[in-house]
Amino acid sequence: MSDHSARILCVDDNRDSLEMIKALLSYEDESYDVTAVETAAEALQLVAKNRFDLYVLDLWLASMDGMELCRRIRAMKVTEPIIFFSAMGRPADMDYVFAAGANEYLTKPNDLGIFAATVKRLLSGSESVPV
Repeated sequence: MSDHSARILCVDDNRDSLEMIKALLSYEDESYDVTAVETAAEALQLVAKNRFDLYVLDLWLASMDGMELCRRIRAMKVTEPIIFFSAMGRPADMDYVFAAGANEYLTKPNDLGIFAATVKRLLSGSESVPV
């Protein structure tokens, strides 16, 4: 990663989950610049106008599911990593999120340590990103 602080966009319709993710990421690295939104529409507006280094999406959102949001983000030629961090942990969901363009799929709250390590690994640019 370069000298700038990593910009991370988190999308989850549960405000408590967003606060947990922001707190965890701030604890891991206070230089992370985390933007948190509750809707896919807000996320798409931000993606259209801003560059982020990493995206954290929930699978189930109120107006659009996370897989569709992921597809739309990828359709905007975004190549930065996308992590699904969701309470849903069904194996079938994993296949769908990877097909939609995600890099990782982790379950909350069980994978908090793994989540933090995954964020750091993906931000280091040590692996290729699907397009």
